[in-house]
Amino acid sequence: MDTQPGSELSRVPCSTRVPSSAYPWYVLGVLFLVYVFNFLDRQIISILAEDIRASLHVGDTQLGFLFGTAFAIFYSLFGIALGRLADQWYRGRLIAVGLSLWSLLTALSGLASSFGQLALARVGIGVGEASATPAAYSLLADHFPARRRALAIAIYSAGLYVGGGLSLPLGGWIVHGWSRAYPAGTAPFGLAGWQAAYLAVGVPGLLLALWVLTLREPTRGIADGLAVPAYTPGAWRSFGRELASILPPFTLYSAARVPGALRINLCLLAVIGSATLLLTALTGDKAQWIGFGVGLYAVASWMQMLRARDRPTFALLFGTRAVGLALLGFGGIGFIVYSFTFWVAPYVMRTFAVAPHVAGLALGVPTGFAAAVGCVLGGYLSDLWKRRDPRGRLLVCALGVILTAPLSVVMLTAKQIAVVYVVYPLLSLCIYMYLGSGAAAIQDCVLPRMRGVAGATYLLALSLLGMALGPYLTGKIASLSGSLRTGLLVPLVMVAPTALLLWLSAGGVAVAEASRAERARAAGEAPA
Repeated sequence: MDTQPGSELSRVPCSTRVPSSAYPWYVLGVLFLVYVFNFLDRQIISILAEDIRASLHVGDTQLGFLFGTAFAIFYSLFGIALGRLADQWYRGRLIAVGLSLWSLLTALSGLASSFGQLALARVGIGVGEASATPAAYSLLADHFPARRRALAIAIYSAGLYVGGGLSLPLGGWIVHGWSRAYPAGTAPFGLAGWQAAYLAVGVPGLLLALWVLTLREPTRGIADGLAVPAYTPGAWRSFGRELASILPPFTLYSAARVPGALRINLCLLAVIGSATLLLTALTGDKAQWIGFGVGLYAVASWMQMLRARDRPTFALLFGTRAVGLALLGFGGIGFIVYSFTFWVAPYVMRTFAVAPHVAGLALGVPTGFAAAVGCVLGGYLSDLWKRRDPRGRLLVCALGVILTAPLSVVMLTAKQIAVVYVVYPLLSLCIYMYLGSGAAAIQDCVLPRMRGVAGATYLLALSLLGMALGPYLTGKIASLSGSLRTGLLVPLVMVAPTALLLWLSAGGVAVAEASRAERARAAGEAPA
């Protein structure tokens, strides 16, 4: 097993001074801006989808793959290793490096001239963006006490929706302005409007990365009275081992070093490989299912190695029934959220013949505002409800999911576009109540040294189970039926099982939180 904090870390001197009351809010403000850029760069593809479809000659299934699977698989996988690095290295530096990478690749997306090139850029954006949120969750958990944690994470998470809200009008405005300024064939370097939009939103993130580098690193666990240093010797060596346990074919080498693990790993590879071949044969979507299969096998390999190398973390994340059910529930939320996030803008443009700059403004600004309000409201309700009922955080998530169903039906059956413009922000307010609440619920159930991995695992559930499947399946059904409206009914299938999983999980979170230290010690955690 790897060295635990109680041994090597306990010998490293650290400050136990609680940060000033103002500085945590300053850090939160900077991280909020990082998340604005995170989702601005990620989400702008939604308003550009129709232009990309015409320019690169791709269909709805390929668009769903670009937005979902191509991004989500590598976002999920690298998020695990980068979450581990966030637990052992300087988190501000890690966020700055990742921000630089995804901003550069967003700009380079504007130079893509084929589906394959754009897909590769989306993969790189996913890798870069994977660095931000696990490290940010960990930083905020150390800057804010538990009673304010869900609110702080919710405010940070609201940056995602501000970025998403800005991406639609900004992308539509750039495409419209570029097309008017440069008729077909006259643009500099032959760039289309959607390519110019990518270039415009990618470059500013490089400047923001320099600002992030100025943030001070707090002592880990100080807000919980469990102070350990910010830096662990050998952090990058540990990151390399973590990456090797995730990325094939290095997974086989990692498994071979653990007695009995290679046989199990090969069995997992055989089962997942067979399922991948079957799904590819049934659907004809080779890239989708190979990508998803690789992601699923990589996660299974990582869980094997986590159990062998860090049994306490494995026990608190995957050996706890309540946490396991919650992660599955968050996957269901991701399926719903990411399907609507990507496809509603193309749906409005096709169904009601609306131009991108009009749809972007009408959908992006009110929806982004409503989603941000919903996220912060969910965090506030989560903290308030949890003081009265330990199930409060997950009950907030379940409530938001349940309210999604009737609002979605009203939106998708509307004959007037005004109804969509009114209902979609309300839907977004409800569904996005989960984010700060869900993240805080998982953070509450682990030790401070595990927060980066816990944040990455939370995002893994949202991305691998939600983002990698929801947008693709919505696009697939739309392609088969010839109706994007029919495709957008697919996410509603997940409402009932998702709410049930969250309800079942809520009953056990109090025990999971109260017993985390005891169960970690039973699994081998060294005393602090």
